[in-house]
Amino acid sequence: MYDYHAHTNYSDGAFLRWMVEAAADAGLDGIGFADHCNVSPESSARRYKRALGFNLDLTYERRREAIEAIRGDADVAVFDAVEMDYDPAHEDAVAEFLDEAAFDYAVGSVHELDGANVHTRSHFADKPESERRELVDRYFEKLVALIESELFAIAAHPDLIERNPHLRGFATEDHYAAVADALRESRTVPEINAGRLLDDYGEFHPSPAFLDRLVDADVDVTVGTDSHEPDEIAPRIREVEAELDRRGLEPVRLDHVANAV
Repeated sequence: MYDYHAHTNYSDGAFLRWMVEAAADAGLDGIGFADHCNVSPESSARRYKRALGFNLDLTYERRREAIEAIRGDADVAVFDAVEMDYDPAHEDAVAEFLDEAAFDYAVGSVHELDGANVHTRSHFADKPESERRELVDRYFEKLVALIESELFAIAAHPDLIERNPHLRGFATEDHYAAVADALRESRTVPEINAGRLLDDYGEFHPSPAFLDRLVDADVDVTVGTDSHEPDEIAPRIREVEAELDRRGLEPVRLDHVANAV
C-alpha cells in the first residue's frame, strides 16, 4: 500500500520525520510527500503564498536533502513529490518549474475558482445558485485541462468543490463523464483521497457516484490520504483499504516512482 499524497512542515503539515514514522507504523510500503506549491505569476497568488507559507518552489532542494537523509534509516519508501496548483492560464509556468525541479512525481490540484480558494465558504455563500453552478462547470473544465496537460501523475481530490457546502451537489453525470473520458486518454490517474473522510465532509474524493463512474470506465486509481498530521495516516489508510476491498479495486503503483527509489 502506497500513500502518494501527504504533507509536511514544508507546506502545512507536521515534521517530515514524524510523518515518515507514522507511515511506517501504519504499515505502509511507501509514502509520498506532495507539499503545496504555486508558481502563478498573479499578485493574489503571491499574497496567498506569503500568508500560508506555501513556498516549496523556494525550498524544494532543502526538503529533498531532508528526504535523502531520512531514507537511509526509514522503514518505508519515501518519495519526493509536489502538489501543484493548476490553472490552464499558467500551464507554461507550471511545466517549466516541474521540468526544473525533477520531482519523483507531481500531483495536480485545482484549488482556485473566481479568484478564491474553493474552501473559502464566505466567498461563495452569497452568490446566486446560477453563478455557483457556472463556477462548478468551470472547476470541471479546469480539471479536464489538468488531466489533458499530462503534467501530473496524479489528479488530486477530483471533486474538491464538494467540501464547500455552497458548491456541493452541483456536479453532474456530464461532469463525471468528461473527466472519465479525459482520464482514459491520459497518463494521469485520479486518487482515492481520504482527506476529509473522517471530519465534517465525511466522504472520499471522488464521491461515491463519481467513483462509480470512474470504475465503470475502467479508470485506474491511486491512494492519497492527504494527511497533514501523523495521527491521521493510520485511520485514513484503514478506511481506504476497506473501500478498495469493498469495490474489489487494486490501486496502481506509479512505475516511474518505483524506478526512482
